[in-house]
Amino acid sequence: MASRKKAVCIMSGGMDSTLAAYMMQDEGYEIIGLHFNYEQRTQTKELEAFNAICNELNVKDPYIVNLDFFSQLGASALTDKSIEVPTGGIEEGVPSTYVPFRNGIFISLATAIAEKEGAKVLVIGVVEEDSSGYPDCKEEYISSMEHSINLGTKDETVLEIKMPLVHLKKSEIVKEAVERNVALDLTWSCYQSEDEACGLCDSCRLRLNGFKIAGVKDPIAYAQ
Repeated sequence: MASRKKAVCIMSGGMDSTLAAYMMQDEGYEIIGLHFNYEQRTQTKELEAFNAICNELNVKDPYIVNLDFFSQLGASALTDKSIEVPTGGIEEGVPSTYVPFRNGIFISLATAIAEKEGAKVLVIGVVEEDSSGYPDCKEEYISSMEHSINLGTKDETVLEIKMPLVHLKKSEIVKEAVERNVALDLTWSCYQSEDEACGLCDSCRLRLNGFKIAGVKDPIAYAQ
């Protein structure tokens, strides 16, 4: 009997990466959940969301990787408490919530896990059009990483990076998630609060607008 195909899914606990994991499970992949604690402001809540989603998807033995490097690096409102999370609307250019080369580092570590586990696929929930302008969410960049990781692994390791949401708008993500019965109430998107979502940061604004356009009520609580 052939072994089941495996997918390493980078899962933040947010709506996008959660939907991506559901999509891979629907395609028959065994999900290997991978979450990073990188000293982000909402680390505790994101980990709680990840664990709940893994339980919902029956993910066995998920990986939780601690990276305190990012807090040492700073340079982002997500990891440096001296930089305020912007709440005045979408910023021009690369926003202050961008964490330098985060996805590149995440993909590199996911590659090591995929090679160990014999997975053929890495999954990342990047969204190009509706993202906040992060350079490491671009399809061209992620595709170039796929080429690089295959150059740097064993000959028998052939990995594909799937980004099933990359061309979707946030409203389309909401609709797709509802159609697939994704547990959206377990997901967390807020950049700065862990009890009630602030409703004001870029991530909250993008999420709320997506739900509004989709005509669906967001099941999580917001302060405003």
